[in-house]
Amino acid sequence: GGYYVASAADEIYADKASLVGSIGVISAGFGFEKLIEKMGVERRIYSAGESKAFLDSFSAEKERDVTFWQSVLAETHAQFIEVVKTGRGERLINDPAIFSGLIWTGEGALAKGLIDGLGSAGYVAREVIGVEDVIDYTVEPNPFEQFAKRIGTYFAIGVRSMMAPQLR
Repeated sequence: GGYYVASAADEIYADKASLVGSIGVISAGFGFEKLIEKMGVERRIYSAGESKAFLDSFSAEKERDVTFWQSVLAETHAQFIEVVKTGRGERLINDPAIFSGLIWTGEGALAKGLIDGLGSAGYVAREVIGVEDVIDYTVEPNPFEQFAKRIGTYFAIGVRSMMAPQLR
């Protein structure tokens, strides 16, 4: 959604190492119905509305639900494309790959017309916007947060080692 919003800007700048594009729409999920059956888990679902539980991860897919959801994704993608074309105008090169969901580095994005220039956030603040004093609001993790993160990682490794082999 970042580029969707950015495409309305008068100018877009990105760092050389930025990944720009991803003009597409994705929806992902899992199908757990066979796993819960294998584990002996009974699925109980209660809903009101014929399609309220559509694409439920614990139920088999229904073709009608998949078809409907694919149409929603296609409509959303078409809207995304229109927003980008309107926002970028003639700056975009004529390349259908731009709307395929692919991404490019800053330099590649500049060549495609997805951005107007290269520069860091500091460069844009100073040189493009004209801010004299750039303040860095990056929050440095404190030692407790670093320790807690390590403990969480080790905990996850321990839990995985205790899982039944068929669940690993």
